[in-house]
Amino acid sequence: MANKKIGFIGAGNMATAIINGILLNKTADAENIFIYDLDTNKMQLMSDKGINTVNKSVEVVEKSDIIILAVKPQNYEEVLLSIKSGATEKKVFVSIAAGISTDYVKSVLEVNCPMVRVMPNTPLLLGKGATAMSRSNISDEDFEYVYKIFATSGIVEELPESQMNSVIAVNGSSPAYIYLFAKAMVDYAKEVGIDSDKALRLAAKTLEGSAEMLINSGDTPDILIKKVSSPGGTTIAALNTMSDMKFYEAVLEGMRSCTKRAEELGK
Repeated sequence: MANKKIGFIGAGNMATAIINGILLNKTADAENIFIYDLDTNKMQLMSDKGINTVNKSVEVVEKSDIIILAVKPQNYEEVLLSIKSGATEKKVFVSIAAGISTDYVKSVLEVNCPMVRVMPNTPLLLGKGATAMSRSNISDEDFEYVYKIFATSGIVEELPESQMNSVIAVNGSSPAYIYLFAKAMVDYAKEVGIDSDKALRLAAKTLEGSAEMLINSGDTPDILIKKVSSPGGTTIAALNTMSDMKFYEAVLEGMRSCTKRAEELGK
């Protein structure tokens, strides 16, 4: 198990985050990782880490036991056709693209290969990822290995594939919602003369602490809201204004739009 060879097609931010986690946590050695990307600069950065770079995407498949498809949904068909000749029922394929089903990958490859569909998020870059994954036609041993690749850089929750489009709104795209909320907090601070760097640190630590409360306090979000909100106080004033402006409803609608777009991209 320790000598599994891991391949990456695509060397963007998410692939880089996953690879950094693999190396940092010694899930695999650099000599057992293979990668291909059209961008020669990205390939050079990987080579500098001791990772094997190859000249064609199909070489990644031929040399690897587990192949992580780290490309955009729009490029999937082209990539799958380019690696089709190397695909077998013994190769494990991992898809991290929004909306791409395991059935679609298998149909283009024309192989009933073992698969894991994964939705990670960008905090994986810092070892703070929140990853959802589903399995298809894969042994427990191989699934556990793929699970470990992501679990060493955050948490992993297994879901049925039928929920993988919907969960994108929950963990995949949601860091952007949090950043937008933080931006509003910092912009208000600047508006009233508070130093923006200090405001950002205060806001970010508040978000971090609030997340810890959600995980470890044992209280529901509703209870935690009530514990901060004194009757007639400042928090209630803010929440009432946000309620009047349909903040909660806007978040829900945004998440529905996220899922709808995943389904439009889906294959």
